[in-house]
Amino acid sequence: MDDMLYLVIMWAGVLVSYNLANRTKLTPVLFFLAFGSLMVNTGILPHDSSEFIRGFAEIGIILIMFALGFEEDSNHFVKGIKRSWGIALFGALAPFALAYSVIMIFWGDQRIALICAMAMTATAVSLTMVSLKSENLQRTGAATGIMTSAILDDVAALAAVAILIPIITGEAEVSVTGIAFILSKAFLFFFIITIFELFLFPHKSNLPLFNKLPFLRSFGIRNFLRMSGGQHATLALLLIALLIGLLSYSLGFHPAVGAYMAGLIMKEEYFHFHDEAGDTYKESKKIIDNVAFSWIGPVFFVQLGTQIAFEKSILVSVIPQIIVLAFGLLIVQILSAGLAAKYTGNFAWHESIMIGFGMLGRAELAFVVMDIGYVQTQIITTDVFYTLMATTFFLNIAVPVLIAWWKPYFVGEKMMRLGRGENAIYLSKPPSKALSNSP
Repeated sequence: MDDMLYLVIMWAGVLVSYNLANRTKLTPVLFFLAFGSLMVNTGILPHDSSEFIRGFAEIGIILIMFALGFEEDSNHFVKGIKRSWGIALFGALAPFALAYSVIMIFWGDQRIALICAMAMTATAVSLTMVSLKSENLQRTGAATGIMTSAILDDVAALAAVAILIPIITGEAEVSVTGIAFILSKAFLFFFIITIFELFLFPHKSNLPLFNKLPFLRSFGIRNFLRMSGGQHATLALLLIALLIGLLSYSLGFHPAVGAYMAGLIMKEEYFHFHDEAGDTYKESKKIIDNVAFSWIGPVFFVQLGTQIAFEKSILVSVIPQIIVLAFGLLIVQILSAGLAAKYTGNFAWHESIMIGFGMLGRAELAFVVMDIGYVQTQIITTDVFYTLMATTFFLNIAVPVLIAWWKPYFVGEKMMRLGRGENAIYLSKPPSKALSNSP
């Protein structure tokens, strides 16, 4: 019964958060996180959630990422990867170096510094994408740049965790075979996704293989979706999302990454199996969006907020460390990702700045690394742990706030520029491109 009570409290908080978000014009994610943190620090919700709540929250983020992928175009996404390599590279190296340096200055322990640097590297893409969706910016070029670079970041971060953690804890040494194995799993996952999109999901294709082997057309995903006249298409979609999520988990990724890729390779044409195909697609999308963004997905962010529990005396003692690390990461992450987006990805300034803001969040992998370092191996001390927790909270709060603040400049409602006349550099969307209130 405790789990049901906790779920009631969380859903009540979700409703309150949506109401506050509407009144303040801020993203609901900000209030989800704040509500979870408030509840755990007042003792109303437990810091260590039950398996039921954790599982419910995990399903929520999987559904959110599937819904976001379902809205995206796969061709657009692939093009985004080509532009995002620099954002992923420099947007990861800079915060890693900053976190490592700050921790070495304050604590002088290389093992602690490495763990903290890894925890502060990977971007919380789910938090950013939901924040962008709340501002109706989830289908912009900047959103794709954030998503693709964050996935590349996660691949690198997962490899770093798998390689460095055993070394830091003294359980293993670096080996070429071990590194190659980790990278091969990442390539295998994306290879399987490519096979799904090119050969298994389509019921028709321009690929010569479909002409040579016409029986491939009978295996298209459309035949799966149209069972029972398409009445259970939504259930079929969710099943696919979970299966590919499990596949990604088995290969070292968070299940949400797999769910996003599952949504990404689903196309509206797969619903063209009777005259009301458009209605079936729209109905399925409406149901998935409602489940993901209204009543299951938000629980993930409330539960994430409950991980931010503070003890006043310890928290006060590490305020200088928190200030230096949090503001240092804020500045370095925005500059590194934003400049990389501009000069390696050829994004416009207003997009580059949004990408810099969008890369600030820290969530799943950060908490995994902190758990390994603090709970499992006791390498990091309590004051270091509180510093990381407070920094993570600050960065996560900064994401929706900065995205909401920058939106008017991003869509061209407000102007920000350096200089005057023809030589002026527009950091916001230039006047000639600000044709509407939506991107």
